[in-house]
Amino acid sequence: MSAQCPYRVVREPAEVREVLHRPDDFGPANALLAVTPLSGPALRILQGARFALPPVLASNDTSSHPGIRKVVAGFFTPATVESMEPRIRQLAKEAAYEAANGLAAAGSVELVQAVAALPPAVVMLEMLGLPVRDLPELKAWSLDSLELFWGWPGPERQLELARSAADFYRWLRKLVLESVASPGRNLFTSLHEHGLSTPEICSLGYFLLIAGQETTTQLISTALFRLAEGSMGIAWDEATSKDKATELVRRVLADESSVPTWRRVASRDTELNGEAILAGEEVLLELTGNHAGAGASAPKGPLPYGLAFGSGIHRCLGAKLAELEAAVVVEETAAALPGATLHGPEPEWIRLLSFQAPRTVTVARLGSWAKAGTC
Repeated sequence: MSAQCPYRVVREPAEVREVLHRPDDFGPANALLAVTPLSGPALRILQGARFALPPVLASNDTSSHPGIRKVVAGFFTPATVESMEPRIRQLAKEAAYEAANGLAAAGSVELVQAVAALPPAVVMLEMLGLPVRDLPELKAWSLDSLELFWGWPGPERQLELARSAADFYRWLRKLVLESVASPGRNLFTSLHEHGLSTPEICSLGYFLLIAGQETTTQLISTALFRLAEGSMGIAWDEATSKDKATELVRRVLADESSVPTWRRVASRDTELNGEAILAGEEVLLELTGNHAGAGASAPKGPLPYGLAFGSGIHRCLGAKLAELEAAVVVEETAAALPGATLHGPEPEWIRLLSFQAPRTVTVARLGSWAKAGTC
């Protein structure tokens, strides 16, 4: 560790996996803590919204975790994910069709907003049994909250982000209370029936509503950027194949997932690979970018990106959903915009401690086509 990096960085995949599979030694208590400590004024803004994040899921190392995880997992079963593929494809086709029309009209189109942003949010809310509404606000709140908790904002920027997080939390608390009082199955009602309090449900929902869709948007964005760039060994028009689109997404997951790192903290004095680690020492785990065989020659199957979604008792419950959504959006976008290529300057990237993606992916057409394809 150093003043510049206050974490013990673990890069070797076998060691990363070992840490994740030793929850008694390396706990998740720091998983959701702000990288940049929140200032007094920022905390007062959050307190004004009754903002509270008691440990419930990702940061929970108590005996309550398995039961809560089981409730949430019930909304992401393999059968449920599989049943959502037609809906995912419908949303992807519609978005790609609109993008193709925009490209035909203007000569270029920005794909993050056109095809990557909204489908994951719609799918997530529908799977959780929650109303699909306020999507532009949800997307903006999500990016702001990621920066607030995993970025390095200066004092004024932190206040802006805190105001956004407070607005998000007020919206979320209202949604939780509304959902619990509504008939029918939804995640918040199920958590309430499991015995969680309103603050606990809000805590779980706060990061789930971000992680359940924004990280998938970022995965899609990186996949489309690398595809258009031509750096992954798969041509744009090849990605119209389901197999090639899936292969591309798996390579991105291995090389530069939208969640490249995650944190743990030593719960007690222990050791890793023969080195002593003191209780309280924070560990930064590199989940992607260090896999043998990653990149253009990566073998098929789960091994090359096996850590992209974590491992062990806190592994991402939406892993299969995210991979499916990303592959379908890539496939449908490539089909609707044949011959597309990157356009304009290198985009600005989101670069946070645990999140990364290009903010924009602008493409133009090679050659010409008379009109967009049909849905």
